Amino acid sequence: MKVDMRSDTVTKPCQKMKEAMFTAEVGDDVFEEDPTVNELQSYAATYFGKEAALYCSSGTQTNQIAINIHVTPGGEVICHEESHIYKYEGAGIARNSGASVRLLNGNRGRISLTDIKKWINPKDDVHYPLTQLVSLEDTTNRGGGALYDFEEIKKIRSFTNEMGLPLHLDGARAMNGIAARNMDPKTYASQFDSISICLSKGLGAPIGSLLIGNNDFIYKARRIRKVFGGGMRQVGFMAAAGKYALENNVSKLNVDRDKALKIEKELQGIDWVESIYPVETNIIIFVIKEREKRDLVIQKLEEKEILTIPFGEGMIRMVTHLDLSFEMIDFVCKELKKLTL
Repeated sequence: MKVDMRSDTVTKPCQKMKEAMFTAEVGDDVFEEDPTVNELQSYAATYFGKEAALYCSSGTQTNQIAINIHVTPGGEVICHEESHIYKYEGAGIARNSGASVRLLNGNRGRISLTDIKKWINPKDDVHYPLTQLVSLEDTTNRGGGALYDFEEIKKIRSFTNEMGLPLHLDGARAMNGIAARNMDPKTYASQFDSISICLSKGLGAPIGSLLIGNNDFIYKARRIRKVFGGGMRQVGFMAAAGKYALENNVSKLNVDRDKALKIEKELQGIDWVESIYPVETNIIIFVIKEREKRDLVIQKLEEKEILTIPFGEGMIRMVTHLDLSFEMIDFVCKELKKLTL
């Protein structure tokens, strides 16, 4: 039994998703003539209570397009020091937009209003870059799928409005967070000027992310996507998978959370585990006591066909997703309990 828990990006299309892809009507999306892409974009915009959406190849692309619109060269982006837009997007903020980054420490990938207020640069001092964007990641990858307190998001939104700053959401796993909160997507999305939503993680599509905002923002985003080489032609086959995912797989995200909670409970009783990040969605991060044996643990699990990834000193990450059955989760729990160092 192979159990791939390296990421929720390893999911594969189910038969019904494949059928949706196979029967999709397509056209040239650069000419805005792919009907399936247009349907997906319209559906997503309505789903989140926004005016428009743009289908892109990846979450990195949607994030980088948004940043490029919001900032000018020499401007500054405020984000957490472990945020995906800074840590895992190939220095894209510097390379694509020529912008500076103010990295905040925060808590488990989250930054607070108090953190942000300290680092708004004075507009009339030429020694400092102009603060031009605040970006939040929810849920947080490096923080173990941690959720922002929605009331804190509202406070940050109020402050950024007051300061005339846009607020961007790297929502690669925002749908997991919305599901865990049992929240109306429109209520959640109302706090952000731009939102990146990944379709190829917990939602199970093979590729693609959506950038969501108002009409003017998406008009600009379409041009930037072209400049970044992201114009696509008959891509409705892939967009059909994304629409299927939004329509059918959102309800399964809390099941993934239950799977993660089950593994967390098992880890709590294992003597070679030092600590576990509190599980809030579908990510499990745990730290082993003998940190130098991290790779040994990964190797022993791999010998049982359980795939995980290293995530820092003594840290291992597991991610649950819709391709994992509870039978598989029980198998993982059993092997974790048996494992000795």
